[in-house]
Amino acid sequence: MSAIDGLPPLREVIARHDLRAKKQLGQNFLLDLNLTARIARAAGDLTQCDVIEVGPGPGGLTRGLLAEGARHVLAIEKDARAIPALQEVAAAYPGRLTVIHGDALDIDPLAHVTPPVRIAANLPYNIGTELLVGWLTPPDWPPFWQSLTLMFQKEVASRIVARPGGKDYGRLAILAQWRCEARIVLSLPPQAFVPAPKVESAVVHLTALPAPRYPADPKVLEEITRAAFGQRRKMLRAALRGIHPGIESLLEQAGIPPTARAEEIDLCALARALSSARAGG
Repeated sequence: MSAIDGLPPLREVIARHDLRAKKQLGQNFLLDLNLTARIARAAGDLTQCDVIEVGPGPGGLTRGLLAEGARHVLAIEKDARAIPALQEVAAAYPGRLTVIHGDALDIDPLAHVTPPVRIAANLPYNIGTELLVGWLTPPDWPPFWQSLTLMFQKEVASRIVARPGGKDYGRLAILAQWRCEARIVLSLPPQAFVPAPKVESAVVHLTALPAPRYPADPKVLEEITRAAFGQRRKMLRAALRGIHPGIESLLEQAGIPPTARAEEIDLCALARALSSARAGG
């Protein structure tokens, strides 16, 4: 498919605007508009939604989202070179695309979108995990977004959807699956991108649950998860020693053997015990 609209093919757009991918920006452009359309469709029915896209680059996924009927797209792009190309997309879809030049880590998108909101992006590899953790750990739940449809390196995607007990199960799996349904919806080989990365990529779709699966304070759960999986080869009584002086008794209170390892246990139960201990309960 050379076009899904009246706009030129992406290779022509990249050449005309001199948009060679920059490694320092984590850029790998997906040029096949068939694939960008499939990613847009994986985000679900967008006709009644505003969509936030981070790192649109030359606008391949942006065009897919708009062609699939997104009510409005907010595109946040750090690379100034891409802004003229994105403005051309905005002109082809009057009133349906807003382009912001800036760093997604510093921008609050809520002033520019109207609920319901979904997020869909081929995330820059260098900030993808940081953005995901931020979206998964807001102060209030449910979050401002209904779903996330995000491209990652396949090894990161595997960690997001991993099940307990496996080598991939860790912090990302807990943070994602505690509050969301998470699944891989599309895998892509390196040659689908320009330049081709050294690894495969995958698209993960996360749907926000109305409430977390198990009660726990999100900040405490994040603290425990970071410590436990930061030293995952150690027994919990050693890995969590710095979190609370009475960690062994807290583990026992939560029904967790102090000799267990992080991937084997219910960290939400431990988060509840730690919250209670800190509150003097």
